Amino acid sequence: MALETTVFTFKISVPFADWAKGFDSPEVVAMHETNAIKPLYRGISKDDHESVVVIHQAEEGVAKAFFEASREAVEATGHIYDSTVITSYLAS
Repeated sequence: MALETTVFTFKISVPFADWAKGFDSPEVVAMHETNAIKPLYRGISKDDHESVVVIHQAEEGVAKAFFEASREAVEATGHIYDSTVITSYLAS
């Protein structure tokens, strides 16, 4: 399988600092590690403080499948699940 970089853009319903606490929590870190997903970057739009980007690397299809199977955990951080746009990139 190929290594895939997956970019998630989405809206949040809480302040970024609160969302980041959930994303950086030991539980979420453990879920990423268990699924061999490496978070590369997370940030907030400087123009829209409700818009966030997260970039992950994992084997092809893993990050997207994990996201789709983790709706409850994702939403618990303040992530507005249905606002998510997912774009994937392969290095070839």
